[in-house]
Amino acid sequence: MRVPPFVMERWQSTFEHRVDYNISESGVHPLMLSELLELIDLDPGDVHLEYGQSDGSDGLKAAIAGLYDGAGPENIIATTGGAEANYVVLWSLVSPGDRVVALEPTYGQTPGLARGLGADVVSWKLEEALGWQPAPGSAADVITPGTRLVVVTNPNNPTGAVLSESAMDEIVAAAAAVGAWILADEVYIGAEVTGPETPSFWGRYDRVVVSGSLSKAYALPGLRLGWITAPAAMHEEFWSRKDYTTITPATLSDVAARRVLSPEVRPRVLERTRGIIRANLPRLTGWLDDRDDLFSYRAPDAGAICYVRYALDINSSELAERLRAEKSVLLVPGDHFGMDHYLRVGFGNPAAELEEALGRVAALLEEACAAVV
Repeated sequence: MRVPPFVMERWQSTFEHRVDYNISESGVHPLMLSELLELIDLDPGDVHLEYGQSDGSDGLKAAIAGLYDGAGPENIIATTGGAEANYVVLWSLVSPGDRVVALEPTYGQTPGLARGLGADVVSWKLEEALGWQPAPGSAADVITPGTRLVVVTNPNNPTGAVLSESAMDEIVAAAAAVGAWILADEVYIGAEVTGPETPSFWGRYDRVVVSGSLSKAYALPGLRLGWITAPAAMHEEFWSRKDYTTITPATLSDVAARRVLSPEVRPRVLERTRGIIRANLPRLTGWLDDRDDLFSYRAPDAGAICYVRYALDINSSELAERLRAEKSVLLVPGDHFGMDHYLRVGFGNPAAELEEALGRVAALLEEACAAVV
């Protein structure tokens, strides 16, 4: 398997710890270890750092299953982050020549892996004019006979948009009509700006697989704890692939995740995330609105990200590189999602950091505009 370069991940991993201000992330400011230990009341003397159960401890699988109506431990495989979850599912379901439909723009891992596995990846576009929704009726036009897998990220990365119920229904109906699998990456559920949690694709169709993790809504990316929720008949297939990757989740992460996902702790963690999003989103949108001659955007429904269109005659990767090199600020260029003249701006940082980063972006934009004049 020869995978294409995953340019966004390489961009972030190379520079995120080498700039003054990182606004490339899609999650909120991570919890400190001390904050986590206080939340979960963990006594280090209770944790034996042995090999854990390779598909996740029974307690962890039960806790994850509790997030999905009708699911049980037999539907769950714990993974090392959501990235491994997506990898295992694609590796299991996709073969050379398969037709894979990706609802885009989206996180580049899944379509990139599908291409590496030899699939024919068909891009199905979210429409900005429709609030980053697929065009009504388009699901049946693109999810055609022979489609093996439909890849959906909901809430979406990079737009932060949540699919409407009618769009979800159309996706499920079109997939069911041709027997296609659906992989729904739902890592941003729980990070909504307002209102209830985003409905899951789980339970809407018997060929739905969901990936999730503690990295985004739970602000615990360093635990590297994710999961697959899948039909029980697929458990052995997915688990057998995991035997060849990381074997088992980290024992400490398994223990911590059980407690984070408990009914007592989970609401507190998610409220912290939502509090950061609600406080910082007006800071970003106010900054953008003050520059409405340069920017247009749709505010996100979920996640600490905003996908922004800009009106400068400069390539997005070039602009992002100038921000990194000249202002020590990192964000994600739209090129990384196949869309020039967009930027994905993360706003989950501490407020003072966010404001300083935006100030440096403003300075570069002023310089760029002055150069044009």
